[in-house]
Amino acid sequence: MTQDLVVLLDAAGRPSGHAPREAVHDTATPLHLAFSCYVLDDEGRVLMTRRALTKRTWPGVWTNSFCGHPRPGEKAQDAVRRRARDELGLELAELTLLLPHFRYRAVDASGIVENEVCPVWFATARSAVRPEPAEVMDHAWVDVTDLGRSMASTPWAFSPWSVLQVTELAELIAAAPARRVG
Repeated sequence: MTQDLVVLLDAAGRPSGHAPREAVHDTATPLHLAFSCYVLDDEGRVLMTRRALTKRTWPGVWTNSFCGHPRPGEKAQDAVRRRARDELGLELAELTLLLPHFRYRAVDASGIVENEVCPVWFATARSAVRPEPAEVMDHAWVDVTDLGRSMASTPWAFSPWSVLQVTELAELIAAAPARRVG
């Protein structure tokens, strides 16, 4: 089995080493590389997952489809596909990087810190979802507009990174040039 290592980053976001994932996430978490992914279905709905109650941080909250950490030397797209299989039993079709520089820091009620440069990907599902119970206790395909309303009215029910990401994604979409028709 490959040791679960994360890529440590310096203050400018450049790789500066690596460390075991479990040793990194504590009350003084160093900046490290991660990713988030939002999976869409053929109807344009987004897959949201609810973190298992056994998760060390933010147990039981709703979040994006899945997250993870690229291992040292692993291509980002390969890490996203690996984690989709591991966490959701899901094969992905297309992958698109939408927020390459997303970065956040959040502190869980337990005091554990997330401190990540966390590029945000969108993907399309190529298979059914089969969640790993140790990772995901529930999942739902939701309308994007409904998701935005839910996050705006009950941000505490969602992971802090997903609330920030959805806000940035909405701003990105709003700023996109309008497409010409005809």
